[in-house]
Amino acid sequence: MRYGKIVILYLALLFISGCATAHPPVPVLPAAPPPVPKIALVLGGGAARGFAHVGVIRVLEQEKIPIDMVMGTSVGSLIGAIYADTRSSFDLEVIAFKLEKDDIFDFSVFSSTTGPVKGDRLEKFVQSKVKKTNIEELPIPFAAVATNLITGERVILDQGPVGRAVRASSSIPGVFTPVFYQNMTLVDGGVVDNVPVDVARAKGADIVIAVNIGKNVVDKNVNNILDITLQAINIMSYEISKFKVQGADILIEPNVGEVGMMDFTQKEVCMRAGIEAAQKAMPELRKKIEAWVAQKQLIKKSP
Repeated sequence: MRYGKIVILYLALLFISGCATAHPPVPVLPAAPPPVPKIALVLGGGAARGFAHVGVIRVLEQEKIPIDMVMGTSVGSLIGAIYADTRSSFDLEVIAFKLEKDDIFDFSVFSSTTGPVKGDRLEKFVQSKVKKTNIEELPIPFAAVATNLITGERVILDQGPVGRAVRASSSIPGVFTPVFYQNMTLVDGGVVDNVPVDVARAKGADIVIAVNIGKNVVDKNVNNILDITLQAINIMSYEISKFKVQGADILIEPNVGEVGMMDFTQKEVCMRAGIEAAQKAMPELRKKIEAWVAQKQLIKKSP
């Protein structure tokens, strides 16, 4: 009997000892969040047709597509700068729909030999609507594209005063007086790169959404030297853009019809065209994002 008690006591001690030396349970770590692509929005030039950009941005915001950087040429730089500052499609719409031709085109009483529009009014408009003074202060990284009139080189303006960068990017040659800035004589970026997709790539974008508003070059209201110059620039920019936009992941081309480059009465028509084009592109954009995420996860898992 006594021997049996000793055996039981011995087994109990073994059990207690085993429990004491057992390894604690391994904590289950939460799964790592999926990788997120850096998405760039590239807005092309096209004067009054630029109101289509506003519609595109509204849809992207409604669909919760994050925009990590904005690149713009000409009117694309104007819309892009305002959005990079406000980060709100609603605020952008309010500002855009108050924009009139006289807010941009300050024709000189004495026609200049370098362009009848000085450009001061456009710069002041941007300064009055964008809260941040310099590009590097904007909540969303932004760059405007201009052209060096002397060398023909593309110039990327991603630092310095926002108003001056937009003015330079929008200075249509023969219409606006060229801008002397950073020791360069600058004109509209559409001369060399109307939809600057590769600028976004160079700045690290994983997915590029390009918006081309210059596809339809038809303009039946060409009645004076200003109209002729704008139409010529529009045609030239479109021909250049046909090759540039091939590098985009998603190309959105709003059907702005035959809205003239100077027709500020068709804001709603252009905006609606932007909304429709963006909605149509949304399924393909989501596929691109999903494919990018899946590829990154596969690379991460591979030995």
